[in-house]
Amino acid sequence: MKNKYINLVEQTFDWPQDEFRVENGNLFFHDIPMMDVIDQYGTPLKITYLPKISSQIQRAKRMFNVAMAKVDYKGAYHYCYCTKSSHFAFVLQEALKNDIHLETSSAFDFNLVDSLYEEGLINKDIMIVCNGYKKDLYIENIAAKCNDGWKNIIPVLDNMGEFEDLDKAINGRCDIGIRIASEEEPKFEFYTSRLGIRYSDIVPFYKNKISKNSKFSLKMLHFFINTGIKDNAYYWNELSKCVNVYCDLKAVCPDLDSLNIGGGFPIKSSLVADYDYEYMTEEVISQIKTICNQRGIAEPQIFSEFGSFTVGESGATIYEVLDVKQQNDRERWYMIDSSFMTTLPDIWGIKKRFIMLPINKWECQYQRVFLGGLTCDSEDYYNAEAHSNAIFLPIAEGGHAKDPLYIGFFHTGAYQESIAGYGGIQHCLIPAPKHVIIDKDENGDYTTKLFSKEQSYKSMLKILGY
Repeated sequence: MKNKYINLVEQTFDWPQDEFRVENGNLFFHDIPMMDVIDQYGTPLKITYLPKISSQIQRAKRMFNVAMAKVDYKGAYHYCYCTKSSHFAFVLQEALKNDIHLETSSAFDFNLVDSLYEEGLINKDIMIVCNGYKKDLYIENIAAKCNDGWKNIIPVLDNMGEFEDLDKAINGRCDIGIRIASEEEPKFEFYTSRLGIRYSDIVPFYKNKISKNSKFSLKMLHFFINTGIKDNAYYWNELSKCVNVYCDLKAVCPDLDSLNIGGGFPIKSSLVADYDYEYMTEEVISQIKTICNQRGIAEPQIFSEFGSFTVGESGATIYEVLDVKQQNDRERWYMIDSSFMTTLPDIWGIKKRFIMLPINKWECQYQRVFLGGLTCDSEDYYNAEAHSNAIFLPIAEGGHAKDPLYIGFFHTGAYQESIAGYGGIQHCLIPAPKHVIIDKDENGDYTTKLFSKEQSYKSMLKILGY
């Protein structure tokens, strides 16, 4: 009778997969035995596997280059990493090994840029695309870089008032961009994005303001869809509208040569892989080329700003099941040794699902369970996976078990630390877990390094003024 957890997985998914396999009942992630990492560092535990960052960047570059070659696309492709997905130094250091550019969101991003420059990881030739609504300090920091000889700073106007602010602050010439206020998906609460300048205002704004100021060259049109790059009528319609606005603008603005398609490639949230990256890349490039050719407009350079795609699949979060609580006939709770609200805030904030797998006990029988966090908040739970409205895990023992069950959430590398407030005050004062960086040496063997210890009570009391 096939009633072990490994039988369930083998019957449900293609197994093993590129990054996951099981030996002797224990899970390997990128050929790394997770139980060995747990034995060394304990739980709760955050993990970042650095080689995945580089492989994702190279994968995207390869897909766009292939797509462009298939249709003889004349423009070049530029990969930008949006720092807001993960600001950690080790993430930027790994990403910058791959000849990429950066996208910023706020004033403090430029302090990060300064640090990277001082370390020799970037130089003044790097392209920095400056998005977001720009308060005074953000404008000042952009201008300081432009005035200091950084020739490839591209502030993208989120509103028309920013143009006058930049004009006052920047001394010499500067390339700029405009963000389109795309229409939101029909089921969204709002009709139009709060970000960017509406379609009908862009060409008149260029003619009346930008074209009359010799200091600025409009080089980039920025397009972003909140739902990401998807194969549906909504996305293709918005892309078509954007490219047509690009063609309208290019007809009166000879300097314009770049189309920024923003972010949007999703990451795997389930072992059921159903997103065709190659097809979507080829279709995006093909549609841009087709519309430009129909309009008699030269094909633009393509910029992308992949954040979650860059860093998301490099992350993992590991917990121990502390206790098993049978609350009624139908609800069996596995209590973890941390909190979902403080370590994976997207779970309760936007009901996001990650790949969830046990680390050990794959040869044990399984049962349906609910996962509960340590806080006293009723929202601190996990009750379904992306592919199923349920959770099944190996049978675990109660508290203080000698051989406890460990579980892992994978592809958690984007946004979670920033949204949770890394190093700050956590809900119910649940400490932030330790964080381990995993890399490979020149022989291909994995290496581990403790990036941060578990948060201490002293650091929290200091923030609170005690």
